[in-house]
Parts: sequence; structure tokens; C-alpha cells
Amino acid sequence: MVKPTSDIASEYSISQLAKEFEITPRSIRHYEDMGLLSPARRGQTRVYTPADRTRLRLILRGKRLGLTLEDSREIIDMYEPGKTNVDQLKKLIDAIQQQRIKLNRQLDDISKLLKDLNQAETDCIEALKSSGKK
Repeated sequence: MVKPTSDIASEYSISQLAKEFEITPRSIRHYEDMGLLSPARRGQTRVYTPADRTRLRLILRGKRLGLTLEDSREIIDMYEPGKTNVDQLKKLIDAIQQQRIKLNRQLDDISKLLKDLNQAETDCIEALKSSGKK
């Protein structure tokens, strides 16, 4: 790949991005198949721009936040350079709030399950004690 004189590359290969973000090239191809990334081609070689790299970083950030790929696509596609992007930020806040609600429900479910497991274990231990075996 051609590198400019600065430390920031003007283009990236799939293997460079995979290494940088610690994901597989297959994952990157999956995002491409879903239309989240659209690299240029030189023959069979994919050529990614700094904008593609940024999109990939945002996709992976959305994934870490628990967003669906479709939610990430909608939010990323709302970006307009030079604008305030208020709608994009509101959409992201809404997605974060929905994810928080989902995780709090899961946390409640896990807490209840742990309580049930502790009670079941206590009941089993008591049953063993009353039968004279440990």
C-alpha cells in the first residue's frame, strides 16, 4: 500500500485493518457483505480508505456497546460532515438507553437466578445433613 509522508496511511489492506482492530479478515468481509463497508477494488484486492477505517472503528464500538449491526449502520449513515449531527447523537443516545434497559433486565434475571441457585444448594446441603451424609 502507498503510505504518505505522515504517520496516517491514505489506504489500508484488509490484513492491516484486521491486525489493527484484532478481528479476522472474515469479519471485515462480513461487514462488507452487509453493506457497512464499501472498499475500493484493485483487481481482487480490497483497498480501504481512512473513512472505511473510521466506519470499521465505529461498527466495532457499536458492537461493544451491544448495538445491532443495523442500528450501527443507521447511526453511522446519519453522519454529515460539517453539520451538528443532532439527530445522529439523539439516535445514539436512544440506542444506548435501550441497551442499558436490556442489560438491567438481564442483570435482574441473573440476580434472581443466583438467588434461586443459592437456595437450591442450601436445600440440598440441608437434605444431606438431615439424612446423615455430607
